[in-house]
Amino acid sequence: MNNSENKFRKGIYLLPNLLTTGALFAGFYAIVAATTDKFAWAAIAIIIAMFLDFFDGRIARLTHTTSKFGAQYDSISDMVSFGVAPSLVVYEWAFVHFGNFPWVWSKLGWLAAFFYTAAVALRLARFNARVTVTSKRYFQGLPSPASAAALVGFIWVCHDLQLSREDFAIAALVLTILLGALMVSNFSYYSFKDINLSDRIPYMVMLAVVLGFILVSIDPPKLVFALSAVYAISGPVLFAIRVKRKRKRSVHSSVKIEN
Repeated sequence: MNNSENKFRKGIYLLPNLLTTGALFAGFYAIVAATTDKFAWAAIAIIIAMFLDFFDGRIARLTHTTSKFGAQYDSISDMVSFGVAPSLVVYEWAFVHFGNFPWVWSKLGWLAAFFYTAAVALRLARFNARVTVTSKRYFQGLPSPASAAALVGFIWVCHDLQLSREDFAIAALVLTILLGALMVSNFSYYSFKDINLSDRIPYMVMLAVVLGFILVSIDPPKLVFALSAVYAISGPVLFAIRVKRKRKRSVHSSVKIEN
């Protein structure tokens, strides 16, 4: 029996896996809340799961408690919290109203919800398969927590403004499909993994963090949706900027050759 098997038999690391369990519980609660029309609480639960997911891996690396078990457990938790839960929340919030539309819309509703769930599964599988070869600074495809935040953020804003779920059902359908497509795309997204929690930071950075919490507390639904939407759009925008720069370089190089 090798050392890794002995280590596994002795147990698992508590702190990072406790945070992962918290994220899993939040995702499960979001599903339960959505079935009882508590959509604001469902959105808040998924946002909490996103923050717990953000910190569990970083705390594991900071405390040197990373493990293969933790990585697999985190992936399964992400599938529930950011794949199944958001799909069911948007289905209960919007797509059930397609019953009043022509029959094709009701089909599109549950197919869009399934497409989103499948996109999360594919996104996680690709990430796990390439975890040792991909850049740590950038993600390939929109991360599932950010996608879930954008989707439930939209629902949270509409619910907070008391907008008609039926009137915004088609908008929710389009957003669900777009976010699913972005997750399986090849667009690059900044990962924030190069931020070291153990390093000293300037006081101004800490002040900015405090101001950020103040802004969130002023109007959480709108700010969560705005930030997650901007992050989702950043991938295609960065891609367009890189393509434009590449074309400029090719034009300059061709001009130099001609001269």
